[in-house]
Amino acid sequence: MSGKTLLDVKNLRVSFDTPKGRVEAVRGVDFTLGQERLGIVGESGSGKSQTGRAILRLIAAQGHVSADKMEFDGTDLINADERTMRDIRGRRISMIMQDPRYSLNPVMTVGHQIAEAYLVHSKASKREARERTLEMLKTVRIREPEKVYKLYPHEVSGGMGQRIMIAMMLIPDPDIIIADEPTSALDVTVQLQVLALLDDMVRDRGMGLIFISHDLSLVASFCDRVLVMYGGQVVETLDASLLHQAQHPYTKGLMNCLPTLDGSEKILPTLERDPAWMIEQDRQTGQQKDRQT
Repeated sequence: MSGKTLLDVKNLRVSFDTPKGRVEAVRGVDFTLGQERLGIVGESGSGKSQTGRAILRLIAAQGHVSADKMEFDGTDLINADERTMRDIRGRRISMIMQDPRYSLNPVMTVGHQIAEAYLVHSKASKREARERTLEMLKTVRIREPEKVYKLYPHEVSGGMGQRIMIAMMLIPDPDIIIADEPTSALDVTVQLQVLALLDDMVRDRGMGLIFISHDLSLVASFCDRVLVMYGGQVVETLDASLLHQAQHPYTKGLMNCLPTLDGSEKILPTLERDPAWMIEQDRQTGQQKDRQT
């Protein structure tokens, strides 16, 4: 971890009430975030997105969030009141959702939406907000910002929509960005442009980035550190550059399932899950809580 600690999370848990009882989606997750690019990887349902949402307490109504510690810049995010959380969301911690088609308001121009994100967290005039919005559209490498400012979400491409979302999240100048699969709907060329943009933001502004993805190769090449999640728990934490040296059988299994360019593997192996992984992690979590008490 580089730079000062921006976020410190201990024993984070997220559960949901269902007709069949309470289901735990995140179970005892620990991590810290500095001025770095932290990747969270795992299969669908491993708890990646719920971990990101829990930081901002953006969990569905039937959900429950608890933690021994979830502290950001001296603020206890677990016990903070809603007014404090509204001040933190967007202005201090922003979250880029997976698909801009479902995150942008279809009846508002993209320029109006970005400007609104700035006005909510500042005392700027509408004219200042418009100028700042056009500047931000240029920052995310959108050509003809004046034209794009007046467009509606359905009038822009997927890649442009994702960059508009990034502009909206960056305009309040946050300390942390949580990016939930920000490149999953993009082609390779646009994907590289978005990653370069996020990299510039972390390096130039000294922000912390939580990059949530299921793409291990992408995370290995882009992030500084990686948390590997399985069944709502972190099974392994390591430097991204050392992902190929992973020790946990789950991480190894995910790596082995990746195709190679030379096509040496005619049939890719399937991942065989061991129920003992869950038991082992439950035991470790219990031991950590016992030490804390």
